[in-house]
Amino acid sequence: MEDWVHRALARWPNVPALFGWLGLDRRGRWLIRGEIINRPQIIDTINRNYAADEHGRWYFQNGPQRGYVAVEYTPLILRAEHDVLVTHTGLHVEQPTQAYLDEEGALLFVSEHGPSVLDANDLEWALQRITTNGKAIDEAALAEALSLASGTITTLSFTLAHATLPLARLDTAQVPQALGFVREPQPRDGERTSS
Repeated sequence: MEDWVHRALARWPNVPALFGWLGLDRRGRWLIRGEIINRPQIIDTINRNYAADEHGRWYFQNGPQRGYVAVEYTPLILRAEHDVLVTHTGLHVEQPTQAYLDEEGALLFVSEHGPSVLDANDLEWALQRITTNGKAIDEAALAEALSLASGTITTLSFTLAHATLPLARLDTAQVPQALGFVREPQPRDGERTSS
């Protein structure tokens, strides 16, 4: 979080939180009331002040007010830049710890920044980094992995320059619970909200 946010929080500590206004689509675009935010200054501010609370609800801290974000798939969207994964907020992934494959073939990761899905535009890049038993992946190996039950470790591995991770199957419906986040944040009992 930026310094101005910490100063605002210290000055106005009890501002009610907002729910139902902000969203993040599967392409990493910020939404307000369902409309895409296009202003670079606003996008940059949200990116720098985006975090998760202790309940797995992701939010934008706008000065003293917390605006909770409904996420279409995961709280972070990854894009490939050469041999590096970068979050839609501009953070480089240095420590990926888990990798998953959903039933549609999307790649999900957990890293020091949180749970994420790889942008669909980078799937070709990703396929070049997936192996099965040390060999390049083929359609049969991918089909076999996709047919496995959710929670099963596949024979596939994903390799970045600094890490090789086994790929586990994970159904879309189980992603939030397995990766520890909330797609549609709601107020908790006793929490102050604003409309």
